[in-house]
Amino acid sequence: MTDPNAPQDASKDAPQDAPQDGPQDGPQDVLRGLLADLGAESAVLDALVADLPAADWARPTPAEGWTVAHQIAHLAWTDDWTVRAARDGEAFTAAAGAAFGDLRAAGRDPVDEGAVAGAAEEPAALLARWRTGRDAVHTALAGTPADVKLPWFGPPMKPASMATARLMETWAHGQDVADALGVTREPSARLRHIAHLGLRTLGFAFTLHGRPAPQSPVRLELTAPDGTSWTFGPADATDVVRGPALDFCLLVTQRRHHDDLALTATGPTATAWLPIAQVFAGPPGKGRGPASGA
Repeated sequence: MTDPNAPQDASKDAPQDAPQDGPQDGPQDVLRGLLADLGAESAVLDALVADLPAADWARPTPAEGWTVAHQIAHLAWTDDWTVRAARDGEAFTAAAGAAFGDLRAAGRDPVDEGAVAGAAEEPAALLARWRTGRDAVHTALAGTPADVKLPWFGPPMKPASMATARLMETWAHGQDVADALGVTREPSARLRHIAHLGLRTLGFAFTLHGRPAPQSPVRLELTAPDGTSWTFGPADATDVVRGPALDFCLLVTQRRHHDDLALTATGPTATAWLPIAQVFAGPPGKGRGPASGA
């Protein structure tokens, strides 16, 4: 099995703070807002699985080899590591080094191992553990000063970045579950956090593919779920990506092929970026094939 999101939820290019809603918002206000949005995003996914019959937890998702249970187990696994990082950085580093070193020395993938172990639980027990872990993440990050960098599997992250990464991954894995269940989720303003992170990881995506990070800026001009406009990047940029915010978030989380999305790119950097966009860290993901099967 291959997890569509590596354990490092934010790359070296990820923002250290999420976009603020106004100049009056300080770092702790931003963190509180992000944690509220993370809770809301988690609740959407929770509603999809809360009343599932046990057999439906074994439904395959678009992520090869992963069932609905694997998706929830992975989120619970990552939440557990997030809490460790926030509560005791030194203990996190020691535990991660030991656990990951032993597994990789044995030729095993720690991410897969965590998902497999969790998926073997009874669905009710797994759901309860995920819920408890979500609450623990909220408490741990809310109690961490906004300017403290927490250790992670990739570069250290401030609490706001960690919350953004958790929201992104919850939404992305939630998409896998929704696809498995044949459900269409209502897009929300929370996509703004993922879109912002998607732009900030542009250079990282090029680097992953062995290309130099672009020097020319890219601007996003996205249509928000409520029909308003979201813009990121300099207004005078000649490289521009335009389209629905939902489509852009599906692109950078690699939940849809770029040919199946209503996104347009102007300029060489923007055009080259669309096929390789990747908001999560780790090796280049395979992503999804085009709906046409071509």
